[in-house]
Amino acid sequence: MLQLIDIVIAMLAATSAWYWWLASRQRLRRVSRREELDAGDINRIVTALNRTQIMNARAALYASAMAILAAARMLIQAWLD
Repeated sequence: MLQLIDIVIAMLAATSAWYWWLASRQRLRRVSRREELDAGDINRIVTALNRTQIMNARAALYASAMAILAAARMLIQAWLD
């Protein structure tokens, strides 16, 4: 049982790290003060921000699940000892 929880914790940690790595790879194009933005430019910026936010939210969710499972594993281990 504890080995299964350990495997799930490791998988959640890897998944969380993967999503945060993907979110960090999203780069926005720098905009000059003299540049005029059209609707397409603004749409691309908003879309990139939304995708990054979604990946960060997923990574946080997996990190939270990992922390809960790690705490549960520690409680089970303490109870068994």
